[in-house]
Amino acid sequence: MTYEEILKDWKSNKKIELLWKKQSALWTGKDENKWLGWLDIVKGQHHRLEEFVKIQEKFEKFKTIGLLGMGGSSLCPEVLAKTFGSIQGFPKLFILDSVDPAQVKSFEEKLNLDETCFIVSSKSGSTLEPNVFLDYFYNLALKKNFIAITDPGSAMEKKAQSLKFLDIFYGIPSIGGRYSAFSDFGIIPALAIGVDITEYLAQAQMMVERCGPKVELEKNPGFILGTQLASQTLVGRDKMTLVSSPELSSLPGWIEQLVAESTGKNGHGIIPVIEEELLDPKYYGDDRHFIYLKLRDSTKNFDKEISAVKEAGFPVLILETEDIYDLGQEFYRWEMATAIAGSILKINPFDQPDVEASKIATRYLTDEYEKVGYLPHENPVFESGEIKLFTDERNFSQLMMDKPKSIKEYLEAHFSRAKKGDYIGLLAYVEMKAETENLLKKMKSKLQRATKIATCVGFGPRFLHSTGQAYKGGPNTGVFLQITCEPQKDLQIPNQKFTFGVVEAAQALGDFQVLATRERRLLRVHITGDIVKGLGALAEAL
Repeated sequence: MTYEEILKDWKSNKKIELLWKKQSALWTGKDENKWLGWLDIVKGQHHRLEEFVKIQEKFEKFKTIGLLGMGGSSLCPEVLAKTFGSIQGFPKLFILDSVDPAQVKSFEEKLNLDETCFIVSSKSGSTLEPNVFLDYFYNLALKKNFIAITDPGSAMEKKAQSLKFLDIFYGIPSIGGRYSAFSDFGIIPALAIGVDITEYLAQAQMMVERCGPKVELEKNPGFILGTQLASQTLVGRDKMTLVSSPELSSLPGWIEQLVAESTGKNGHGIIPVIEEELLDPKYYGDDRHFIYLKLRDSTKNFDKEISAVKEAGFPVLILETEDIYDLGQEFYRWEMATAIAGSILKINPFDQPDVEASKIATRYLTDEYEKVGYLPHENPVFESGEIKLFTDERNFSQLMMDKPKSIKEYLEAHFSRAKKGDYIGLLAYVEMKAETENLLKKMKSKLQRATKIATCVGFGPRFLHSTGQAYKGGPNTGVFLQITCEPQKDLQIPNQKFTFGVVEAAQALGDFQVLATRERRLLRVHITGDIVKGLGALAEAL
């Protein structure tokens, strides 16, 4: 469907009114009406401004905030922390959303535990990662200065009550994790770092009103963006490429999880491409469309590069903001747009069935580890120095058609399976730090230039709660390289038989198994030595 066809359909069938009336018929007619609390949450939060002032004052006595979360509970706070930075008189916010032992230790070393308030953020209260984070840091911090953000009646609420947390803040059951920017999952961290919550919510309310049922669709920002996302996907341009001003550089990561997890299912979906070096348009396939998140007075703009892309025939949408408080507008615009895109694509944008599949696989593996003391043994298909290669039987038989005899030849055989319209995913279960990020970006750039195929990078296990849905449930167009490593120093989790390293290995193995059952093109590289040296060797092999 073209924009004009979608516009005519939405006008004649009064679909924007259906959305605001929370009618499931706008999507698949199932339970979508139960997940639309985000529509009017901003107005509800306006009534709590006096309460928010008092809450904000409580955080002033701390030097740092340690947020323990995953997915929708951590990505919005990450955007806030990176965009607003350290506001004078308020603590600095650090976020842990990885069970990689080195990542956990690095996070710990950034905090003075006596001057840190820990926020345990988990909607369901049963998500594995926030619970093991709590087990680890509760003892280290001498059982003080903890608060929880969770849904009423959750397992986390009960645990917080029994452990006598300083406070418990509540999410809203009708708002899913990735749509929770304006529920307490996003608001409490914003208060903690000193964001002017009155201004922030005022900006958000402006966008709410611009997306309202009485506004002409041609002037509705949510409808314009949602139609762009859906219409481009329907004509094969399903690689949504995000470019941003430096001051908004963390926003694409939040958008990535919102769009990928909401639309990537039933064999369909939008594949976000973020943090990509802007190249000459000759390196892009005709499966791309571009969205430029532009801050008006940014220290750097990409107008020239975006113009070149547009002149080359690629669809481009520019979303310009005036200052960083416009984040309030952008969060709401993208939530609305994603819901509208889901309707046009005829999917339920509020569930995540394939995320649950990985969780189940991981839980089975950790339960088995507690019984027998080890994870299933695997035999590498190839080994060279400190690098081992693993795959499943179906992928192995396909790779052996080229009879590879080295790491380089295995990689070549694997990535040569990527065809026009596909994408490549580098799924790295390693510590997220400057050295590893730079090496993965180097690999991404090499692959992009060599294949002209969109390439994505995800750090595990955090991507499991976002793009992992699209990789497993979306179109079977991904060619994946999973990268795992041997922990140089593992960390024991109190009250558990397993370590953080075992949890990470179980998550990688569980995800690999689910991807394999979905017949994805898949190869795993396991680095047994130093991770930076191993990634360097891998980059050279490419």
